[in-house]
Formats: sequence, C-alpha cells, structure tokens
Amino acid sequence: MADAIKLSNSSQRSPYSISSFVSSSLSSCRSARSPNRTGLRGKVLSVSSLSSAAGGIVSPIPSRCRKQLGPSKIQATVTETEQPKWWEKNAGPNMIDIHSTQEFLNALSEAGDRLVIVEFYGTWCASCRALFPKLCRTAVEHPDILFLKVNFDENKPMCKNLNVKVLPYFHFYRGADGRLEAFSCSLAKFQKIKDAIELHNTARCSIGPPAGVGELNLESPSPPKEKLPESSGT
Repeated sequence: MADAIKLSNSSQRSPYSISSFVSSSLSSCRSARSPNRTGLRGKVLSVSSLSSAAGGIVSPIPSRCRKQLGPSKIQATVTETEQPKWWEKNAGPNMIDIHSTQEFLNALSEAGDRLVIVEFYGTWCASCRALFPKLCRTAVEHPDILFLKVNFDENKPMCKNLNVKVLPYFHFYRGADGRLEAFSCSLAKFQKIKDAIELHNTARCSIGPPAGVGELNLESPSPPKEKLPESSGT
C-alpha cells in the first residue's frame, strides 16, 4: 500500500514538474534576447537537452523560440553583368558587324553567290532601334542570306561614298550582279525588305567576278596610270 501511495504521489507531481521546467526554460529563452536581463544569455537550448532534463517527456520548443535562439542570416550576392547594347546584338553567324571599308569589301567578296543585305544604322536612330529586332528575326529565318551591319558614325567616309543620307538604309548585293537595290526603310515599311528578299533570293547562279559596290572607293585608292606618249609614225 505504501508503494502504491508513493507511486500515486509521484504521478501527481510529474506533470507539474515537467510543465514547470518547460515554462522556466521558455522564460529563460525569452530573457536571453533581452540585453537588460540575466539568465541563459547567449546559450542555445535544444529539444534534446530539455527532453533529457525532463525525463524524456517534453513538448517541442515553439518555432518562434527556435528562431529567436538560432537566428541565421542569409546573404544573397547579386552579380551584375553588363548587357550588350541593342546594336551590339547579333541574330546568328549570318549577321556581321562591319568596322571599316576594307571589311565591307572583303565580306562582299567572300559572300560568293549569296544574297547580301547591308543595313546602315545609327546608335542614336530611333527608327533603326525599332526595326532592328525584326531584322534579326529575318536573319534567323534566312540563314542562307548574309546580313552586314554598318554603323554610320564609325564609317562616315564609306557611307558618304555610298550616298547614304537617310537612316535606316539598306543595300542588296549578289555576286556578279553587284548592287541590286538601295532604299530607306522603317519598321512600318518592312514589307519592302521582304519583297526584295523574295525577288532577289532566288535559285540562280551569277557567273563571273563580283561587279563591285557602285561608287564606293577604297580608303587608299591606287594612283591613276600615266598615259604613255603616242609614237609618231614615220
């Protein structure tokens, strides 16, 4: 009977002891984050330590308390990469930037019998910028056509020799046929470019060397040949 009474008294005290211990621990947890209070400052209480002290029967520590006990700082590093400017973007390998007159002549010579579309543009030109995305899509749709991009401000002497006065401006070239067309075109009139492609990008072969680029002269033209004096007849 004495053992039964002792067990009964122990069972009655156990819930009170556990709840008191948890309550005391949580109170210590709250006081740890206050700089004006003493107690378990700087100490981290874990569920396992509370469970061990309470005889293995303890409720989990609320998530709020765990956040207070173990704050973690997440630092995100954002790497800023400079995006290319709109005129620096190319649709693919069939769209090439031209930086000099010699590059322009070389590109036309190496194009062979391919249709070549040359766009003269300005970085400050709003119409050029509006039209450019559609021109890039056209280049993707026609991988057999070579697209050359000529920056007007970087190639003013060449553009002057080619009589480019309005931007955006387009030239069409093909092999021995030389320059086929030259016209100004905006986004609203982009159908002109499509029509010119349909007309000139047909299955054909231009026989002979390239006809040249019209009135374009090299930056360092060769001096003219001297005329030999006529011989007098005897």
